[in-house]
Amino acid sequence: MLGWALTFLVIALIAAVLGFGGIAGTAIEIAKIIFFVAIILFVISAVLGMLRGRRAP
Repeated sequence: MLGWALTFLVIALIAAVLGFGGIAGTAIEIAKIIFFVAIILFVISAVLGMLRGRRAP
């Protein structure tokens, strides 16, 4: 998921350099949304992992 966010960030940077402001703005918004979704999923996964814990065999 972070790979997708990075991809959209690169697209936004290239579009901004070439002067396509609308495309750059849209791509950066998509990158931000994907980044925050990835962070939220990571936190949920970390909390669930801590709550479940590791049990000795």
